[in-house]
Amino acid sequence: MYPVTVKALRVEQPLGVYYVAIIPADVLLDVTFSDRMRASIDDEDGYDVDGTQRGKKGGRPAEIAEYIDRDDSAFPNSIILAANFDQATGLISTESPDDDGENPQAWRVVELHPGCMELIIPSKAKLAAIIDGQHRLDGFQHVRNARRRETELICSVFMDLPKPYQAQLFATINSTQKQVDKSLTYELFGYNIADEPAERWTPDKLAVYLTRRLNTRDESPLKGHILVAPKRDRALEALNESQTWHVSTATIVEGIMRLYSSNPKRDTNAMLASKSKTRKALAEARDRTPLRALYIDGNDALLYAIVLNFLKAASHTLWSAARPGSFIIKTVGIQALFDILRKVVPQLLSQGDASEAALTRLLEPAKDIDFSAVEFQNASGSGRSTIRRHLESAMGLLPPNPS
Repeated sequence: MYPVTVKALRVEQPLGVYYVAIIPADVLLDVTFSDRMRASIDDEDGYDVDGTQRGKKGGRPAEIAEYIDRDDSAFPNSIILAANFDQATGLISTESPDDDGENPQAWRVVELHPGCMELIIPSKAKLAAIIDGQHRLDGFQHVRNARRRETELICSVFMDLPKPYQAQLFATINSTQKQVDKSLTYELFGYNIADEPAERWTPDKLAVYLTRRLNTRDESPLKGHILVAPKRDRALEALNESQTWHVSTATIVEGIMRLYSSNPKRDTNAMLASKSKTRKALAEARDRTPLRALYIDGNDALLYAIVLNFLKAASHTLWSAARPGSFIIKTVGIQALFDILRKVVPQLLSQGDASEAALTRLLEPAKDIDFSAVEFQNASGSGRSTIRRHLESAMGLLPPNPS
């Protein structure tokens, strides 16, 4: 049965790009999971909340199953998914953790012609979090007529959407519906960074904070280029409209977070379980990400400076001369650049020079690559890998071929 390939339509909205596809219920039962919302006692703060979904209610799945078995059942509203999200680690799973290459199980999208795509689900691996629609889908597990599990369902699929924005999207969708407890939506909007000291910022919260700075500060070459999720005031809308190209908040959050955490969910759980609730609780955890020590020590200023200097160098060498439609200023290009930063950071730290000038010298050999060429026109993870390999080759980061 796998891989499963279905046609999809590309939709671009203020939150970012997602894909509308028709996926049978039995496939969704295979490949999705629901991240149940959980509360745990905290002697100091009362309790902590993790997860993005409310729990199941009583006999509701059975009631939905009875409706599914009827001759006139219909589900015209979409199930909303976050594809390529690893429930165990809290990381986006588009790459293999072993060799930093493509993850063969990751969902991918291939463009057939403008606006029309193919969504490919390679295996039964559960890599799609249900943002909205868990009760509808649960109902299909209880049907008497097994053929009803072949029912086609409309799905809105977000690719590579980090957990904070899954929660925020769920809350936004459901906050006006009576059956969802409003207290839940307030909890889900609880990624309010300003309300707690920086030493308690989990990996995703720090990444969100730095992304907001990059989108609004004058010194940032990404000012106005990052689409804010999910709701913007007029000033932010004007800021976005002032730029000709954009990437999603998720792209930048994930790129930054991978510099100092290989498993954000593990780190978050460890911090919440510790007495101090601070980053210091992670001092003994094994994690080889290059800026891990800066994160644990709370040296966010230096971490931000390294990212900012790299982005400035990328702007001078690659973005300023990029043609319209160049893939170096699209999601796959920005992701590839963060891959490069993660690779060169150890060298920069050992030399004690992570200045804009030093990073510009590193990227300079790649300035003449035409990233609008046909070979880069791939919307899936391989486009990112192709761009990264070209950058690595030009910068001399690839090992020499054996003679």
